[in-house]
Amino acid sequence: MTDTNTVLEARRYLDNARNILKEKAVKENDRYTDRKYVKLAGHAAYTGVLVALDGFFGITTKKRKDVSWYREQLASIDKKVLGNFVDAYELLHLYMGYDGTQNAIVAQQGLKRADEIIHWVEQRTANC
Repeated sequence: MTDTNTVLEARRYLDNARNILKEKAVKENDRYTDRKYVKLAGHAAYTGVLVALDGFFGITTKKRKDVSWYREQLASIDKKVLGNFVDAYELLHLYMGYDGTQNAIVAQQGLKRADEIIHWVEQRTANC
């Protein structure tokens, strides 16, 4: 299904997102001061989720599937990871990536869900 390089690449996207938030978005009292960098971080983190899932599902083309496709695939495999994916989509892609929410707690929760998905992919592929 996937190899360790896919998981490492997915984690690299998450690390980049964390660095953007830490170094550029500037957190003050649970809020980020620069919406632009929150958007960049959200896009980077969500891309990491998709990289991990694409590797898991064996998708090798650059063309992305619709979010509904990922939901359908995950629903038939693991309801918990489906919930994490829905949360990651909303928190990282919509709230951070599009809206640029400045709420640091939203960002932390989104990154946590992304970590959980990548860990799930890593565990599932290690057992194959």
